Amino acid sequence: MTAAQKGRYSKYIRPISVILDLLVIDFLCLYFFKELQLNTLYYVLYQNFGWFLIAYLIKFYEVYRFTTPVEIISKLVKQGVLFLLIVIAFFPFSKQSIFSGKATAFFLVLSFVLITISKVLLFYYLKRYRIVTGSNFRNAVIIGHTPEAIRLKGLFETRNDYGYRFLGYFSDKKSNADIKGKLADLKLFVIENQVHEIYCSLNEVTDAQLKNLVDFADENDKIIKFIPDTKEIFSKNLKTDYYDIFPVLTIQKSILDDPTTKVLKRTFDVVFSFIVTVGFLSWLFPLLAILIKLESKGPVFFKQGRPGLDEKEFFCYKFRSMQINITTEIEATKNDPRVTKMGRFMRKTSLDEMPQFLNVLLGDMSVVGPRPHLWSQNKAYGNTVKKYMVRHYVKPGITGLAQVKGFRGEIETNEDMINRIKLDVFYIENWSLILDLKIILQTVVNILKGEEKAY
Repeated sequence: MTAAQKGRYSKYIRPISVILDLLVIDFLCLYFFKELQLNTLYYVLYQNFGWFLIAYLIKFYEVYRFTTPVEIISKLVKQGVLFLLIVIAFFPFSKQSIFSGKATAFFLVLSFVLITISKVLLFYYLKRYRIVTGSNFRNAVIIGHTPEAIRLKGLFETRNDYGYRFLGYFSDKKSNADIKGKLADLKLFVIENQVHEIYCSLNEVTDAQLKNLVDFADENDKIIKFIPDTKEIFSKNLKTDYYDIFPVLTIQKSILDDPTTKVLKRTFDVVFSFIVTVGFLSWLFPLLAILIKLESKGPVFFKQGRPGLDEKEFFCYKFRSMQINITTEIEATKNDPRVTKMGRFMRKTSLDEMPQFLNVLLGDMSVVGPRPHLWSQNKAYGNTVKKYMVRHYVKPGITGLAQVKGFRGEIETNEDMINRIKLDVFYIENWSLILDLKIILQTVVNILKGEEKAY
């Protein structure tokens, strides 16, 4: 059996996956929503359109042999959250329909359990299939013999589950036993050996050779990819743009620069903050307001200008936990005399931060992100701590990775700030919805356990 024959069924995997997902959600909606007086035809069409739209925007079905399990889980979570909003949004505009939270919950949970199981089984089956049988693989060659090209060859050979078979290097600049031939020999070799993918080191080819390679790949239905040969750039968040046929690698400030990711995070922020505001602040506010007023004179809320997204100032809201004073640009210290008894309790339990959910609804903050520092801290550390200003690439958060890892409260040494910034930068460069959920859960756990630096 030839390589082409072995891989001839791969193109059907994605359509089959789409059809199975639609069958799951359509069958289950008919089962769980049968008592809700839905116009079944309109709802199924609406639901399927919504599913496709979300899948297109978040690239839900763009799962490849090199896609990591974390990426797949992230796609499932994104699809699930946005599809939930699509389903709920139908009922207010359908006068005859009756909304049922219980039916909706059962429908969504069971749908995503079944879809997740099918995705996981398919993902791991294909990996095992490639390893055990050697089928469903792609032949690959590399133009160039650079350190990064050698690393890529090593990846092909050590990760059999990726399903790549490396056939050789081609280079005009070097000559050794590992190199199959010159660039002029590449085309014939690719055709005769049924090569699927060509990886090209950019510093190995001229502009004219590059254009010729792209034309050849187009004419012969081959995939051509480019290897940036700068290791330090490769470690960053990269976005690939094309100027005509020439690839340009742009260092992204953050994964959160992606418009789809922004919409997802903002949607999560608004839904989560609305639930907290209605469920907790609606009754907590008057209770805390009375207790704050009984102990000391002054407003219930304390608002202070803080640097936010792109270092633009916004007013950060808190329940007032201190006596009225003129030293608000000095952070609280242990046994700080400015803190009231009620304020000490609120700080210990983080209740003083609750009004910041209003900041989230206003669009100034996110539920999770780097904590907004004082302006005095911004000026003191902005030019002295490496990557300090990276924290302004995203909206500040009510809680953050640095806080749940113990770096909250008073900055006693430069090392405290350096460790905080390291975690802030890690969060920005490695954001995912799952990471946000983990941080929120850990925040709740830390509050219940009590934190030493919460004063």
